Amino acid sequence: MEEGRKLPKTKLTKKQLREFKHLLLAKRRELVGDVGNLTDEALGRNRRDATGDLSAMPIHMADLGSDNWEQEFTLGLIDSGRKMLREIDEALARIENRTYGICLATHTPISLERLQAQPWAKHCIEYARAREAGRVS
Repeated sequence: MEEGRKLPKTKLTKKQLREFKHLLLAKRRELVGDVGNLTDEALGRNRRDATGDLSAMPIHMADLGSDNWEQEFTLGLIDSGRKMLREIDEALARIENRTYGICLATHTPISLERLQAQPWAKHCIEYARAREAGRVS
């Protein structure tokens, strides 16, 4: 990793940067809606609202376990959505300072294919693979 060195400016054109910005903003809008809906579902609705039961208590202990599991699963989805929102916001900031499309670790260009598949990518595919394999931290 080449920390301490300033990131080079992107080689992407203004048109390409505009297109990626539109993709990122669209994904951001989608995620904000998803996270909001999931938050309402996990925290805003109780068992009585969800099932129409007159009692807020489950009839069986297994029902309570299922309710808890569903809530924890939904909270995990919310956390993942929020992390992705942060990554999208960071990518939008890189577009603004013209360092978008540059690997934060190696300072080399990220391929267009990778950016099209994952517009919020902050690492080139080679570095991301090495990181997943535990060869770099």
